[in-house]
Amino acid sequence: MKSQILIRAKRLFSHALPLLLVLSGIVLVARGQERFDLKVRNYFFAGFQGDNAALEKGMKLCEEALAGNPQKAEALVWHGAGLYFQSGQAFRKGDQEQGSRLWQRGIEEMDKAVSLAPDLVEVRVPRGAVLLTSSHRAPNPAMARPLIERGLADFEKTRELQKYYFEKLGTHPRGELMLGLADGYSRLGETGKADLILGAAGIIDGPGHLRLQTLK
Repeated sequence: MKSQILIRAKRLFSHALPLLLVLSGIVLVARGQERFDLKVRNYFFAGFQGDNAALEKGMKLCEEALAGNPQKAEALVWHGAGLYFQSGQAFRKGDQEQGSRLWQRGIEEMDKAVSLAPDLVEVRVPRGAVLLTSSHRAPNPAMARPLIERGLADFEKTRELQKYYFEKLGTHPRGELMLGLADGYSRLGETGKADLILGAAGIIDGPGHLRLQTLK
């Protein structure tokens, strides 16, 4: 039963980057605060679905924020995510040099954002979502592993930061965070840990629908 649930969880979690970022956005919104990500994320979501004009708008807003404050971690992590996405576009066009350059810049910006604000959910979740999702497309396990490990670190930190109000979040955002953790640990070979997380957090009841339940 648990293995079947995990397979279904993986299918949900390995969907396109836009879906995971939207779901991660739900985790962030649950706190109900006015934050920088609320100003830009819809542009990025649209951009990740192919709207280049929207992506450019989101990137510009981040760049304007960073021009005023180069240490603004929330802007830096989203800008880095945009660069990371653009690297994929370049690779698909066959431009390996541009793709590598954008990939490196994207990673560096997201990492810097986390180093600047390691205790901000608004910074941890975007990086973790990007890394965990992109790890599914890594050409080999050796390249996927560091992405998974860093993405898991971000999601674990998010769970720690949200521990005092985690149960007040909706079923969907709680489930998505825990599915991300379970998927990551499973892919690292830590299936026992993945099963414990799934057992505590939930199952998939129909496509994309989560409900909390202890696994049998």
